[in-house]
Amino acid sequence: MSKDKDRDLATALIHHPYRPPEGFEAPQVGVHKASTVIFPNAAASRARDWRDKRGYTYGLHGTPTTFTLEERIATLTGARHCVLLPSGLAAVALVDQALLAAGDELLLPENVYGPSRELARTELARWGIGHRLYDPLDAASLAAAITPRTKLVWLEAPGSVTMEFPDLAGLVAVARERGVTTALDDTWGAGIAIDGFALGIDIVMQALTKFASGGGDVLMGAVTTRDDALHERLKLAHMHLGLGVAGNDAELVLRSLPTLALRYHAQDAAGRELAAWMATRPEVHRVLHPALEGSPGHEYWRTQAKAAAGLFSVLFDERYTAAQVDRFVDALRLFRIGYSWAGPVSLVVPYPLPAMREAATLQRHGLRGHLVRFSIGLEGVPALRADLAQALAAAFAA
Repeated sequence: MSKDKDRDLATALIHHPYRPPEGFEAPQVGVHKASTVIFPNAAASRARDWRDKRGYTYGLHGTPTTFTLEERIATLTGARHCVLLPSGLAAVALVDQALLAAGDELLLPENVYGPSRELARTELARWGIGHRLYDPLDAASLAAAITPRTKLVWLEAPGSVTMEFPDLAGLVAVARERGVTTALDDTWGAGIAIDGFALGIDIVMQALTKFASGGGDVLMGAVTTRDDALHERLKLAHMHLGLGVAGNDAELVLRSLPTLALRYHAQDAAGRELAAWMATRPEVHRVLHPALEGSPGHEYWRTQAKAAAGLFSVLFDERYTAAQVDRFVDALRLFRIGYSWAGPVSLVVPYPLPAMREAATLQRHGLRGHLVRFSIGLEGVPALRADLAQALAAAFAA
């Protein structure tokens, strides 16, 4: 075939006149992938606004697939607006960058997600943005920390790894009284356990990587709001930073959303059962789970939340060495060692407690010993309990 005929064939295939009939509908949303979006005419290309979801301008600003996921995540959290990001940490960073400027200050709970704290300590500090920590179990601690420079208060429920459940209502009341914007990391609650907007929180974000995805195979985050002006600031920063998500990733989250509530409550029930069982073991000093009486902030969880994720941490008795605790972790067969949570596979990670919290905070909340965090997947509870029992015997038997 000649080069001219090759080019004629390529042209015919690229500009083929066939268009499939409209009206196709299936249980799952179609996957639309694009950088370039085709306009019907020049007037349309000039008239469309990338902020207006009634039309399309460029793949980075949205496709039918990502618009659909944004609307469903907004419904999940009770919001009006949603923007999607490549990860949960990217969602945290977007909020910080959209709302803060040089000379401003943000406040973080003492038990905040580690990378969020590091973001404030490093990148935000280089941009002239300060940060301070407050005790999330004490609204008076937040009140004392707020200054005229304070422009954003992050809330996290429960605290990362040590699982303290904050006084969300009290903290929000303090921030609102002083006119400070609040943002909640609701990854643990997944839009099911906590009604952030009903509590008066301004922004609710979550790592869709966790429960919304549910498969342990997607990285994505979401930031949702009810306030139009706040959304405009977030959306502009989102565009300026060139943030977007892939159509296939959006498809995977959309496919998982219909089972979100079923999975969340199943993992909640399994997590409570196994946490209660671990609390009876002689090797264990303390189990940290918001639904267990005696866990830090349990009284706030009981009045301000409707469920609890399948996540808990165990503090092993101080008589055991770090090497013994590592031996326990290594002896587990069904629990796999790995970060993240809310997928089908149960996970376990040992954490260096003294490196994560100030000594005064650990003493104040009675946290001591070697900490191991568990994420309960979708395996059967009897099998997981048997796995824990054999690993305990292997690591700690006299």
